[in-house]
Amino acid sequence: MYNILVCDDERDIVSALRIYLTSEGYKVYEAYNGEEALALIEKKDIHLVLMDVMMPVMDGITAMVKLREKSNVPVIMLTAKSEDTDKVLGLNIGADDYVTKPFNPVELQARVKSQLRRYMQLGGAAQSASEKLVIGGIELDDSTKEVTLDGELVALTPTEYDILKLLMENVGRVYSPSQIYAAVWHDNPYGTENTVAVHIRHLREKLEYNPAEPRYLKAVWGRGYKMNK
Repeated sequence: MYNILVCDDERDIVSALRIYLTSEGYKVYEAYNGEEALALIEKKDIHLVLMDVMMPVMDGITAMVKLREKSNVPVIMLTAKSEDTDKVLGLNIGADDYVTKPFNPVELQARVKSQLRRYMQLGGAAQSASEKLVIGGIELDDSTKEVTLDGELVALTPTEYDILKLLMENVGRVYSPSQIYAAVWHDNPYGTENTVAVHIRHLREKLEYNPAEPRYLKAVWGRGYKMNK
């Protein structure tokens, strides 16, 4: 059973999410501001967080920053349709995805399943044989779900790991943002360019010696991204 933390100051939303998620077999923990969420994460084994942006005491953005100092647990931000700036900001500070209010229960459950699948794969049981991808100083070991740069371990979120693996498995092939989103998120890729761009930027910051002039993660103007040999 997976444990999901729902954090929103609107109790009706928390209640609705609890109904949707428990019907799928998840254990749901509830919090109503960022401080309560962080305290629960310290005490419980949480596998995924649904976090509202605007909350009293401590908002979701601040809570995200503090959470990412200690954990790579997947976080799906809950945002209003008009909060485009909050969506980008949330992704910039480490959120894995977002769901817009009012949310579609089917969409929500699909995004939750996608994030949990990647998170558990990243930390899951070792496979029988080593599956390593090596490009320059970057080494991805899919048997241990670890990535190193020049021998030093690099901490990636599950989403970052999946994007990197996709590109390393297909060196030189150009993927559009929509193709990356469809392959990694397993969801409708409409309007997802910013989401993919933010995760690519995070990967560059972690893997490139000079993110402004990347050697590995190249952009192909007007077409997308590729992994350079």
